[in-house]
Amino acid sequence: MSEVLLVDQARQCSALFRLGRDVEAALVMVEVAEQVQSRVGGAESQIAARWTALLTGMLDSQERQDWLALADYLEYELVDLLVAVNSA
Repeated sequence: MSEVLLVDQARQCSALFRLGRDVEAALVMVEVAEQVQSRVGGAESQIAARWTALLTGMLDSQERQDWLALADYLEYELVDLLVAVNSA
C-alpha cells in the first residue's frame, strides 16, 4: 500500500471515530497499524520509538473510549510519522 493510500485510510479511520462509528473504525485501525508496523520495522530507532509512543497513546485512548483523542492521533500524529518514515 502506498503512503498516500495509507494516509487516506488513517484519515478515513479518524473520521469514523469522530462520527461515533467506533467498532467499524477499530477494524480499520488494525489494518492501518499493521501497515505502519511493516513500514517502521526497518526504520531508524528514533522513528520506531515515535511509533511505539504513538501506538501506546492510541491504545490508551481506545481503552478510555476517548474517540476524539484517538481520531486526532490518527489524523495528525500518525500522518506526521508516515511523512518522517518516507523522508528517512
